[in-house]
Amino acid sequence: MATRKRELTPDRSVRHLFGAELRRHREQAGMSLDQLAEVVASSRSHLGRIELAEYMIPPELPAQLDAAFGTDGIFQKLYALARREVHPDKYRRYMELEARAQSIAHYAGQLVPGLLQTEDYARALFRASNPEAPAEEIEEKVAARMSRQSILRATPAPHLSVVLDEASVRRPFGGPEVMRAQLARLAELVDTPASLIQVLPFEHGGHALVGGGLDLLTLDDGSAVAYEESITTGQLIEDRERVVRRMRSYDLLRAYALSPTQTAAFIRSVMEALTP
Repeated sequence: MATRKRELTPDRSVRHLFGAELRRHREQAGMSLDQLAEVVASSRSHLGRIELAEYMIPPELPAQLDAAFGTDGIFQKLYALARREVHPDKYRRYMELEARAQSIAHYAGQLVPGLLQTEDYARALFRASNPEAPAEEIEEKVAARMSRQSILRATPAPHLSVVLDEASVRRPFGGPEVMRAQLARLAELVDTPASLIQVLPFEHGGHALVGGGLDLLTLDDGSAVAYEESITTGQLIEDRERVVRRMRSYDLLRAYALSPTQTAAFIRSVMEALTP
């Protein structure tokens, strides 16, 4: 007896609409999930769960689907909307502004920032923050985080400046192998045409941003906004006077941080100290 296909619900969300359009175009092309999986270098089960909106869309898939079906960017447009649905409403405004940013400055007090995280580091972080979460929920959050990193591959990409507190470099997530891979990723981005990373050592002591995280965005119209984040809350700041104060605090930290050359050496030393 043939297995009955599960009904789709494209009216529930953009992600459900993405799945419904995926099935519709696949069936119009006379392709099975196995055949499509070969074309887009994915797995049958993964694609099946995306059709059912049970799994977050990986960032590389929409362009592959548009190429496979000749849909002229439809899946990429749906994905641009669907990726925002994963995030809380209060964060979506920030994501919209982040997509317009010409430059991004970030201070990370305890963790490697999301734009620089590897998949395994992000996965370990989400598991640590919610040990009881089902694997599907963890994977959805990881995929959403990786999708954010697409802004760094845009043309032109925003310039990224990051000050990492020493704690964010030394605090391991996922074990030595995962952390070494994460540190290697940071080392690659310490000093490039589009990125600059500096470590703020413990010896600097206290400062105005201790205890949280800060993002400063310079937008395409020349304006600037700030986003402050703690463990469970985030605040978007658009008032110019308050943003300027936070820019000043960030500039002070950058002045006291290690140089890019010193930062690269520091990250390598932490990598070498990690035991297998």
